[in-house]
Amino acid sequence: MNAENNTEPVEYIRLPVVIALVGLKTTTIYKMASEGTFPKQVKLGGRSVAWVKSEVLQWNQQQADARGHGPNSSSSK
Repeated sequence: MNAENNTEPVEYIRLPVVIALVGLKTTTIYKMASEGTFPKQVKLGGRSVAWVKSEVLQWNQQQADARGHGPNSSSSK
């Protein structure tokens, strides 16, 4: 378990931040998450949910790469 102490802490972001980062609306985000095409939200307790920021940013990067606009796409190498 000591190896876990060497990793970055998980940063959670709420829906308004997710919307600002990805440019999708609430209904689309929840629909895509249920379909498995977008990171799922994490239940924090009660009715409170958030997303893991690194997962949302990775999804964003994958979308850019798929369109040939990201730093990891073949057109930018």
